[in-house]
Amino acid sequence: MAMKAMMRSQMKGVPQDQQDKILKAVEANPELFENIAKEVQEEMKKGTAQMDATMKVMTKYQDELRKIM
Repeated sequence: MAMKAMMRSQMKGVPQDQQDKILKAVEANPELFENIAKEVQEEMKKGTAQMDATMKVMTKYQDELRKIM
């Protein structure tokens, strides 16, 4: 519940239907999203900007993300 609230606050400006779709994907595959979050954090510790780190990691997982979206 707290995680949903946190995620919704991060998705301000995203249409409600898209928010619901993303939250459903996260609930169905929490391990995948945990791995993505950890890898983004690792990239940021190396000095990569958050957006660049996110794009790099998301590209790595794009096939898996497409399957669940």
